[in-house]
Amino acid sequence: MSSTSSDFVTAPATDAPAPPRALPNGLAAFLVFLSSGAVLVLETVSLRLVGPYVGVTLQVTSSVIGMALAAIAYGAWMGGWLADRRDPRALLAPALVLAGIATAVTLPIVRYAGEALRGGAASAVLLLTALTVLLPAALLAGITPLVVKLQLADLRRTGQVVGKLSSIGTLGGITATLGTGFILVAALPSSVIVLALAAVLGVTGLVLGFWLRRRSGAALSTPGRAKAALALIGLAAAGLSAAAPNPCDVETAYHCARVEAAPDRTDGRTLYLNSAQHSYVDLTDPRHLEYAYTQWIGLVADVARPAEQRMDALHLGGGGFTVPRYLAATRPGTDNLVFEVDGGLVELDRRELGLRTGPELTARVGDARVLLRAEPTDSRDFIVGDAFGHLVVPWHLATREMAADIRRVLRPDGIYVQNVIDYPPGRFIRAELATVSAVFDHVALIAPPDAVAGRQGANFVIVASDAPLPLAAIPPGLKPLPEPAELLDEAATAEWIGDARVLTDDYAPVDQLLATA
Repeated sequence: MSSTSSDFVTAPATDAPAPPRALPNGLAAFLVFLSSGAVLVLETVSLRLVGPYVGVTLQVTSSVIGMALAAIAYGAWMGGWLADRRDPRALLAPALVLAGIATAVTLPIVRYAGEALRGGAASAVLLLTALTVLLPAALLAGITPLVVKLQLADLRRTGQVVGKLSSIGTLGGITATLGTGFILVAALPSSVIVLALAAVLGVTGLVLGFWLRRRSGAALSTPGRAKAALALIGLAAAGLSAAAPNPCDVETAYHCARVEAAPDRTDGRTLYLNSAQHSYVDLTDPRHLEYAYTQWIGLVADVARPAEQRMDALHLGGGGFTVPRYLAATRPGTDNLVFEVDGGLVELDRRELGLRTGPELTARVGDARVLLRAEPTDSRDFIVGDAFGHLVVPWHLATREMAADIRRVLRPDGIYVQNVIDYPPGRFIRAELATVSAVFDHVALIAPPDAVAGRQGANFVIVASDAPLPLAAIPPGLKPLPEPAELLDEAATAEWIGDARVLTDDYAPVDQLLATA
């Protein structure tokens, strides 16, 4: 009897049970959540790690974000490529351990490389942020495609598995971003956050590797040489982290800060924020003004009102509280209110710089733009703008809207002085002068002659009021000062501004204007 072709056809299986997943759902979700969140912790903390060397500018922030995204892209691509060629179970634990080691190595890399890459050059910013973020974030980004591959045992549920794990990864990133920004950075130094994250990743990798070996047998065991190599790398990373130079005495929520004794003055102290000289304080003589720009501000205050007449003064930015202490000493009874965004810096000033607050000097912690809104109209005689993020005036404090609120708080004959740092060709200082001039009736400028001529970077002090300024008394006060400075009167200032554009809340490219040509 002849057979037919149907005799050789196997009936299709229906409702066949799907093979078991390689990882329990909870473990898979945890690994994706942890690895995605760890990338965002690194990205957030990286801004603080590189800040002491290259500043905290828009370019630095953009570079960190860009490098983190590049690491995620390349890491995910590489993880997917490896998942199709190797058993992901054999790769997950080593990837976590290596990511932990790379995270720990971040500290010594940044601190040694940062010393060589100081400054705001674009090449230095890109290289330092790449060294900080790229390798550990790429290793972590490769974990999600490895987990996805293991969980895709049933192709009928591909969309559900991929969508679920993608959403869990996103939730991990959100949780890490908010937790780091609101809690970890305020509670712990960046070095502790980085080393703790490295430890969590390393321990998770070791535990996962042990669990997978127990579950899958010897096939997933790591060769002894590889284990020894990983252990040596981990020990070397820990040793380098401990020996790496630390640019901070104190790490606040906003700054890497340190205080150094002045070499030429027994009671002189210099405050460094993110490795840049920020303030100079004489512990026993608050009348001493070391830096040229503080001398100019003090001079304007001296000629604004009769000698020793009290003032109601408002200071946008505290730093070392040099100018508030000067006004309290030279004008007894003056009400100095200081807005300082960094509460940790205020505490450092109390411990190291002899700051004493009281009826004549009050420190209020918070953003100056926000706090200014609550100040009564026509309540201050003298307002000092001296707030900086590294060497840059925060953009939201440099706009026409901010200047208008300052004018509201000033009394009709009050004076506003603003400290600005700029470099040739001076685009930012011209734009800021144009902005202040758009609000106040009378505006003048104090600066070194070489800076006005465009030959050097320097501090510039803007002087503004709705009442005529006491300009005649300023040049005689500038002549005896150690550093040369000149006063541009209102006409000369208007001419020097040229066609500079007014900065607004809608348009304030401060970092780009500061970039040298």
